[in-house]
Order: sequence, then C-alpha cells, then structure tokens
Amino acid sequence: MDVFGKAITDFYKSGEADILWLHNSYGEPEEMPVDFFFRDDEDMPVLELHALQMCNGKVLDIGAGVGSHALVLQAFNVDVTAIDISEAAVKIMKDRGVKKALHQDIFNYTEKFDTILMLMNGIGLTGTLPGFKDFLIKLKSLLNPDGQVLFDTSDIAYLYEDLPKPQNQYYGEVSYKYEYKGEKGNWFKWLYIDQQTIAEIAKETGWVSEIVFDDDEDQYLVRLVLAKL
Repeated sequence: MDVFGKAITDFYKSGEADILWLHNSYGEPEEMPVDFFFRDDEDMPVLELHALQMCNGKVLDIGAGVGSHALVLQAFNVDVTAIDISEAAVKIMKDRGVKKALHQDIFNYTEKFDTILMLMNGIGLTGTLPGFKDFLIKLKSLLNPDGQVLFDTSDIAYLYEDLPKPQNQYYGEVSYKYEYKGEKGNWFKWLYIDQQTIAEIAKETGWVSEIVFDDDEDQYLVRLVLAKL
C-alpha cells in the first residue's frame, strides 16, 4: 500500500492517524493534516464550493482522494465519476458511498464528460510545464462539445521572496515525498502555475482560460473551454 494510502486508511478506520509528513524540494518538511482530506461541504473553502456549483452534466473528478467533492456533487444528483491512482483512496471512496469510484490513471482514460474537475491543486499531477501542455492536449479527448475544465492552483512566487528562483526549471515545478510512521514514499513532481503562464499555454494548445475565482491569497480557480475554430 502507498504511504498516503496507509495514512488515510488509518484515519478512516479509527478517526485518527499519526503525523503525515510532506517533504518538499524547497524547504523543511510540513505536516499534512489527514483529516483535511475528509472534509464535508461545511469545511470546504469558498473556492471549492464555487467550483462544485459550476459543475454540470457528466462530471469527472480527477484525483478524487477519499471522495469528499464527489459526495457533495452526488448529494445534488450530479452524475459524477471519481478516479484516483491510490487503491486505498478508491476503496475508501466506495465505502463512503461514492457510486462511481475507479482506480484509474487519467492518462489511460477514454470516456467523455461535460465537466472535468481537479480540486486541491489537482492540476499539479502534470508535474512540469511540458507535462501541463501535454495534459491539456489529452483532455480534449475526454471532453464533450461545449464542455469545461475546472481546476485550482497557486502562484508560489512568494516562496522565493528571499531566495533565488530555480535557474534550470520553472519555479512552480516542485517535488514532494510523503512520510508516515517512518516509511517514506517515492518523490513525485508537482506543479503550481501562475495565471499568465496558464493563459499562454492554454492559448497555445487550443483552449480559452478564465480566472473565475481568486481568494486573494495566491490561489485561484481556472475554467478552460475549447477555443472556437
């Protein structure tokens, strides 16, 4: 089982877990509260609630975790499919009542949807700017005509106010590694994207981007639709 999966499984079974540490490539390890993944709508920030309200038609929730967002959508009779690469997360999703929960890698998926949703910086899974570009091209094959993509991300330039930005890569490309009960997972790449770069890559790959919500704390909700030919 993956390290993250062990932490969320412990919490789901007993209501508590040891500290889940998140090592990073830019500073000291940070404590990741495991209960954060099990929030209900009353504990979600306005940005996430705004995104959920914008969902329509058939929805694909990518990187759905333990299904918190999918459960809110289901409660409003939205047809939502929730996918994650963590088997433990998918097992918990199903047990919590997510009707369509799949252990699935988005890069091997083929079904079409009206809304593609990635919250909690789910777009980070693309890892790098070239990965983000390739991902936007891939998403075209998963979207119905007049469909939309919704994701939130952050501009992490503030991390480098007192440090030089990386010279050999985009400053929003970082690496993380989970640690739980002394067991460390593998490093994985994660991406945070500033608004201008989103707009440029979206335009380059045939999308129109719009910032539909900004929390004034460097985090914002992005909506993508396919550019009209």
